[in-house]
Amino acid sequence: MQRFVYINDESCRDSYRDNRVSNTKYTLWNFLPKNLLEQFRRFMNQYFLLIACLQLWPTITPVSPATTWGPLAIIFIVSASKEAWDDYNRYLSDKKVNERRIWVVKDGIRRQIKARGIHVGNIVWLHENDEIPCDLVLIGTSDPQGICYVETAALDGETDLKTRIIPSICADLSSEQLGKIKGVVECPNPDNDIRRFDANMRLFPPIIDNEKCPLTINNTLLQSCYLRYTEWACGVAIYTGNETKSGMSRGTAEPKLTAADSMIDKLTVAIFIFQIAVVLLLGLAGNIWKDSHGCKLWYLMYPAERPWYDFLVIPLRFELLCSIMIPISIKVTLDLAKGVYAKFIDCDDQMFDPETNTPAHSANTAISEDLGQVEYILSDKTGTLTENRMIFRRCYISGVLYGDKTGDALKDARLLNAVSSKDPDVVKFLMVMALCNTVVPIKSNDGTISYKAQSQDEEALVNAASNLNMLLTSKDSSGIAEICFNGSKFYYEVLDVLEFTSDRKRMSIVVKEVKSGKFLLLTKGADEAIFPRSCPGEQTKTYLEAVEMYSHLGLRTLCLGCRDLEEDEYKEWSKKFQDASCSLDNREHKIAEVCNSLEQGIHILGITAIEDRLQDGVPETIKLLRKAGINVWMLTGDKQTTAIQIGLLCNLITPESKGQLLSINGKTEDDILQSLERALTIMKTALERKDLAFVLDGWALEIILKRSLESFTKLAMMSRTAICCRMTPLQKAQLVGILKSSGSLTLAIGDGGNDVRMIQEANVGVGISGREGLQAARAADYSIGKFKFLRRLILVHGRYSYNRTAFISQYSFYKSLLICFIQILFSFSSGLSGTSIFNSISLMAYNVFYTSLPVMTIIFDKDISEATVLRYPQILLYSQAGRLLNRSTFAEWFGRSLYHVK
Repeated sequence: MQRFVYINDESCRDSYRDNRVSNTKYTLWNFLPKNLLEQFRRFMNQYFLLIACLQLWPTITPVSPATTWGPLAIIFIVSASKEAWDDYNRYLSDKKVNERRIWVVKDGIRRQIKARGIHVGNIVWLHENDEIPCDLVLIGTSDPQGICYVETAALDGETDLKTRIIPSICADLSSEQLGKIKGVVECPNPDNDIRRFDANMRLFPPIIDNEKCPLTINNTLLQSCYLRYTEWACGVAIYTGNETKSGMSRGTAEPKLTAADSMIDKLTVAIFIFQIAVVLLLGLAGNIWKDSHGCKLWYLMYPAERPWYDFLVIPLRFELLCSIMIPISIKVTLDLAKGVYAKFIDCDDQMFDPETNTPAHSANTAISEDLGQVEYILSDKTGTLTENRMIFRRCYISGVLYGDKTGDALKDARLLNAVSSKDPDVVKFLMVMALCNTVVPIKSNDGTISYKAQSQDEEALVNAASNLNMLLTSKDSSGIAEICFNGSKFYYEVLDVLEFTSDRKRMSIVVKEVKSGKFLLLTKGADEAIFPRSCPGEQTKTYLEAVEMYSHLGLRTLCLGCRDLEEDEYKEWSKKFQDASCSLDNREHKIAEVCNSLEQGIHILGITAIEDRLQDGVPETIKLLRKAGINVWMLTGDKQTTAIQIGLLCNLITPESKGQLLSINGKTEDDILQSLERALTIMKTALERKDLAFVLDGWALEIILKRSLESFTKLAMMSRTAICCRMTPLQKAQLVGILKSSGSLTLAIGDGGNDVRMIQEANVGVGISGREGLQAARAADYSIGKFKFLRRLILVHGRYSYNRTAFISQYSFYKSLLICFIQILFSFSSGLSGTSIFNSISLMAYNVFYTSLPVMTIIFDKDISEATVLRYPQILLYSQAGRLLNRSTFAEWFGRSLYHVK
């Protein structure tokens, strides 16, 4: 389905919704029924409602109905009040957003309206630092190059500024023409994909009459972003209100049920079954006693003719008396305790990162005890284990290794001499480094040039090229890029950008030398994406050896290449690329096919090697976590040799003398499956003697998931460590799902948008507030500033939270069973008539307070000091996997209760 947005036309006003934003969960009219429906979805609430209703029957109730209705009402009122307060705060937030004053342009006249009054097709005029009120197609900016800068941290969490550019069809329009523009935007119906926008634009006379102009996400300004370093910008509203990409992305995450909560639910059902058995037994005994003895006792005044339901009266009385076996306040009690656990995490000064001014934060207050039961940690590499601070270290050009002696290519005299002597191979290599990117140069008032890049790797390459005198000085709206090399200026027209994707693993640009008119394809990417596309006869062996050598040093590598294009060849290809770019049906796939047809016969220029150092404390943290019995896996999109080297440096895998790394790979599908079975056999036989781990890549995983999932699951359950390379975001989430499906409790940790899927899939998600932004941290249950804080999060907060939850649960059930058994024993001395030993006030006080009052004492108690836990992480093994809260614990409560009653 598509929508047609007519620019500056009132016909769209009634066709689409206005820009009113609403994030509230309830309305004034549906709050009570909707909230009650949600609360009664819980088994325990349904159970206590049934008990409360039975107490309204005077014939059977041995106590006042207030003993259950009172506590039940208090619990419901507390929960409903919390929901109402949260929803009211959401309403106030929405009201503030909806009543902001926004400039719009109608027939050349600017006026201010409230944000909620914006309609699809309106032209919105923004000024510097304004928040973007809805999704816009950018049509004009104050910058002569037709670009503007937006801060997208509120949308995707990425802190780097993004560059947005006006469509080519709007390049020559003045600010007066922009206010009177007429045309149509053909775009998809609203969706939540903030990385993609496949649309077309066409303008109407008298302004301009042109063919369709393709639009991409780079031509849009999305709601919740901010305009930065741009005096003004204007755009056409295409999605408004809750139909914006930001609005469609919002949603309530599925609640996570902790292992402790799951066990409590199972124990509740078990106690309920036991309770029914007790009630039936006592009810039968009571009816027998009444028929044999009770009816003969005149003072009991049993009627001569009894109703048909008389046989139910005594069993139902015992059901009401035994209802306190299940503590009515345990849910509220645990919620209170879990809220305190979360505050402990938020206020922990030892988990504060002074470098980034980032405290630890608990976004999910319900799952703290799961931290103490984690069995598998699945970690991203770049930015999570490493610093994500890219530094250009070495390079390989025309058979020469630069930086191999000094460790820094920028200080290698041979490379500096080659630059000064204008060695053609080195010059072309540096030219690709400086041009083949989406970096935007920004010139300050004092003439210095800085770069804004969406990728840390690109920023490192462009800065390295500028240090070697290949300086990218400017890019304008017409696509002209200026390069300054050794005092000489060169101009290139950037004709097309073949963008990087996780599937392509490369990016290319087509440029035209302004002086000579020569067409060039410049490419950079992963070695496995570039080498197969090299020109016939290209000697790639030496380049492969360089890649292997750099990978063993733990460096990130990129392969650079280029090829000359004939003008006719480019024009023919450009038409296909334009058609694919204008397609609204499967545009991404069509563009990939067209790009692949051009990226052939590439001449390899060289290899770059970039260093990404380990974060402080990573090796010590991983060593401690493994010592605590936790299995740690590394999932990365990097190449295998680099990942293995990082694994060795951070104590993830052990050297060959003490351990063995099993490789799962092969040239064919059968080879991969054979290597999997071989690894499984070795794992079974040598597990006790060596520290074993396995390594595989994304292609091998794809085949294994299709043909041998069961064997891989067995291998995963036996391996304490794994290194998974060349993983896509989907494959990371699939690995988490495999471990979860086997019954293991998983924790996923990452720092970038590509880690969000696995973070949301895991039982516990932890995000790092890193250089890639806040997207992972916002999607996670917990956010921390550095990987090293995971040690304290799990070993201290996780263990204490689980121990306290287990103790509170044991305490609640134990006290309930104790009171209930007292009541049952009293029944035998009262003729099994179902009479209560406690008065109504005592029972109500017990239900409301007796279970909840000791909670604060329990949650502030520390059975073992924090220093001891961190020094002896094996202690965690004794509180993992439900050892403190299981069926045997229930049997222990049962026995203790009987003993104390006796």
